[in-house]
Amino acid sequence: MSEAAVLSRPALKKAPGSIWIVPPAALLALLFFYPLALIARQAFLDDSGVADVAEFVRVLHARFFLNALLNTVTISVTATAGCLIVGLVLGLILAFVPFPGSGIIARLIDTFIALPTFLVTLAFTFLYGSAGMLNSGLMEAFSLPAPPVDFLYSTWGVVLAEVTVYTPFILRPLLAAFSLVDRGQIEAASVLGARPFRIVRQVILPAAVPALIAGGSLCLLLTVNEFGIVLFIGAKGVITLPLLIYSKAIQESAYQVACIIALVNIVLSLGLFGLYRLAAGRLGA
Repeated sequence: MSEAAVLSRPALKKAPGSIWIVPPAALLALLFFYPLALIARQAFLDDSGVADVAEFVRVLHARFFLNALLNTVTISVTATAGCLIVGLVLGLILAFVPFPGSGIIARLIDTFIALPTFLVTLAFTFLYGSAGMLNSGLMEAFSLPAPPVDFLYSTWGVVLAEVTVYTPFILRPLLAAFSLVDRGQIEAASVLGARPFRIVRQVILPAAVPALIAGGSLCLLLTVNEFGIVLFIGAKGVITLPLLIYSKAIQESAYQVACIIALVNIVLSLGLFGLYRLAAGRLGA
């Protein structure tokens, strides 16, 4: 048997396996790349199908777009920071401060992942809205002419709702990371006289860094593209990029403007995902 025939057999064996990449690649191209290409194409064409690059530049310099971009970045960064802080505190308590019912509380927090985001905003409306339970009780008790709690219909209301919804995305990987921490190291540090804050800083947090990066990056991506919470709260003057896309496409029928903003939103999301991958690779997450 010739040497060429012997070498060709592995190639023939590998060829059928490589064909299986075609169906998922075709499905991905149909469901993702093709709509993305249509959005990118429409961003540079006007309603009559004529190329209009000037409109793209005009939208990028428009005040409504810059305000929406600023609101999106501000809300997402603030909400992600709040999720990291709340998730870290809850994770430390649930993992290292045992108390009866801690497992039940952890599971209840996890249920927020399965709930639609508008349910949280609806609950906040009943609690903190102008006619909610808190304002109604305070106005009746102190005979106040106006609702004293008036943060819900503002940027802070959106941030609070997003922190409530997305904190479980921080808490779940943190609890998984904390379960791998060697309790012997904690006991040894405690015997040597280390205080709790030092133990957390030098023993527990280094093990939690990958989980914080993963959960924080996911929260940042989700809050950048959050639409339901912002729409349902209806905060005056709080317009984010997803809400602006909806407004331009559905309410004003300005499809080119909507596609331009959508393209910027996609680039922003992919850029954040790239930064996450870079940070995770450098830190070994």
